[in-house]
Amino acid sequence: MPPTISATDRPLEKLSADAVVVGVGRGPDGVLSTPGADAVDRLLGGRLLPALADLGARGAEDEVTRLPTFGQGPFPVVAVAGLGAPLPAGGYAPEAVRRAAGAASRALSGRSRVVSLLAAVGGPPDADRLHAVGEGALLGAYEFTAYKSEPAADRSAPPTSVELVVPAAAEAKAPLARVRAVADAVTLVRDLVNTPPNDLFPAELADRGAAAGKKAGLSVEVLDEKALAAGGYGGILAVGGGSTRPPRLLRLSYRGKKARTTVALIGKGITFDSGGISIKPAAKMEDMKSDMAGAAAVIATVCLVAELGLQVDVTATVPIAENMPSGTAYRPADVVTFRNGKKAEITNTDAEGRVVLADAICRAVEDSPAYLLETSTLTGAQLVALGTRTAGVMGSDDLRDAVVAAGRRSGEPMWAMPLPAELRRGLDSPIADLVNANADRMGGMLVGGHFLAEFVPAGLPWAHIDVAGPAYNTGSPWGYTPKGGTGVPVRTLLATIEDLIAR
Repeated sequence: MPPTISATDRPLEKLSADAVVVGVGRGPDGVLSTPGADAVDRLLGGRLLPALADLGARGAEDEVTRLPTFGQGPFPVVAVAGLGAPLPAGGYAPEAVRRAAGAASRALSGRSRVVSLLAAVGGPPDADRLHAVGEGALLGAYEFTAYKSEPAADRSAPPTSVELVVPAAAEAKAPLARVRAVADAVTLVRDLVNTPPNDLFPAELADRGAAAGKKAGLSVEVLDEKALAAGGYGGILAVGGGSTRPPRLLRLSYRGKKARTTVALIGKGITFDSGGISIKPAAKMEDMKSDMAGAAAVIATVCLVAELGLQVDVTATVPIAENMPSGTAYRPADVVTFRNGKKAEITNTDAEGRVVLADAICRAVEDSPAYLLETSTLTGAQLVALGTRTAGVMGSDDLRDAVVAAGRRSGEPMWAMPLPAELRRGLDSPIADLVNANADRMGGMLVGGHFLAEFVPAGLPWAHIDVAGPAYNTGSPWGYTPKGGTGVPVRTLLATIEDLIAR
């Protein structure tokens, strides 16, 4: 679980902790500043900035400088987290504060109780800044230890409690309750994504998703392979046919009081993707345990919407399968019939995500939602086009752009991508309605979007979020992002749903 989080308006000298966190920024002239850290500076006799300068601190993002207090305060260590350069109008963007809080939590392993002054960066704390500091602190303290054999006491554990110093602690209660709910949702996604595929096979992911849904008070439906066959889910059955562990379809439904709109969520749940008959190269295939990150994200999001009690109806439709090669696996040249009767010629069994998502979209639109949001680790082409941290978003222009804006506010970078008409021609099949993969690799992320668009009814606002890179960090930790599962795009989905409610 993430650390506990609370707020206090007591003077710093009346508090006790294992560390205190402050921020340091770098102006355009290179001069360091420590906004909101006056109380710490006083306790250190006005020596905070000179000490940072002596240690070579630059105020850069992801930089954390630790200073001993030598008994000059009720805490042994000051962790000074870099904020980067201030905004042109002054102050710091919420994401800069969020990253600083996360970097500080990562740097304070072994320090159980942490007091943070970052809420005061940029002036009196408002809800956005409290969200940023709280989310960063809690998400930065994440670690996945389910498979560690040594006891937690023998390891350097992250902080277990974070206390934010604010002028009015009572006013921080509601924002911090939201922070806790968001952090728990992101933690659920990270834990699911990080779980090895021998323990998170299709039935197990469906069971864990169902358990989370029941805990949140949702309506739950799970279709096994027999029910999938009876329901005409040819795409899910085809992809899951090569595994000894059969596929599932999970449905989680929330009905909000005085709901203002209806949203369909869809997430790709490939618990392991070997590529099937069109098998992947061995190098880095272990990362394909993350191919269910979209499923984990929509499971967590609908549970989060329920916990926050939002005025919306949301149903998550989650196709779950394991893509394996075997004598029962689907083959290149097979023709698959989806739930809506449309048929696709399979030209690449490694383009399996769109095959299961097509069935899920068919089922989701039968509920007549007002909006459809889908997310998946769909294409390696997303990483080629946008790198590891920026998701590509396709779909109807208005909703696509709303998702990108929500991602920008949430600290989950996204970029609006087109669906050029000429790329759709690459999906034409001589024997079926379409092929599942274009022989020409150019524009692969956009071709994937075109395939999904074939199953979205005309006039339904929809958005597809390709998170192949952002959902799973294969590099070093940064900010509040750990190695492994990241939880992207839960915060963007939540922000988008709240925007749709406000409409």
